[in-house]
Amino acid sequence: MAHIDLGFDEKTLPGIVGLLRYRPETGGPLAALADALLRAPNSLSRGERELIAAQVSALNECAFCRDSHSAVAAAQLEPGMALVEQVRADPATAPVSPKLRALLAIAAATRESGHAVTPALVADARDAGATDVEIHDTVLIAAAFCMFNRYVDGLGTFSPDDPAAHAASARRIVEFGYGPRP
Repeated sequence: MAHIDLGFDEKTLPGIVGLLRYRPETGGPLAALADALLRAPNSLSRGERELIAAQVSALNECAFCRDSHSAVAAAQLEPGMALVEQVRADPATAPVSPKLRALLAIAAATRESGHAVTPALVADARDAGATDVEIHDTVLIAAAFCMFNRYVDGLGTFSPDDPAAHAASARRIVEFGYGPRP
């Protein structure tokens, strides 16, 4: 049960979905931020950006964001959830590009502290082919997901245990984005 009365059965709108509906004046801009970070045109694929969000959420132990963004990443990356699980287990050995591996390291450092993002990490990302925009966006995704994770967990929202619930939500997000449900 959420720490506050959201005014509806939270199992129908779990995690951040219910929080965005509860306060649409803040929910709208937060959903727009997620869309801009994870879905807008970018040299990083939508799946790669979702994978960064999922990894940060896993490191923050936010079950709802970890599972939901893992499902969205899996829906957009080959070989799906197997790759997501490999990245979550050990990004240093997961079968991803050197550039994505370096960006995941930057995301993990950002999650720890902005000061943990060192010139060496940035140089490693550049050496692997990352652009300044990709480095910027990785830091912003990681920082935003630290906020989203704390928002979801700080208000004690419901997170479904059934992967099928996250997969269904992922299909909707892949098609329509993070705005209000159609």
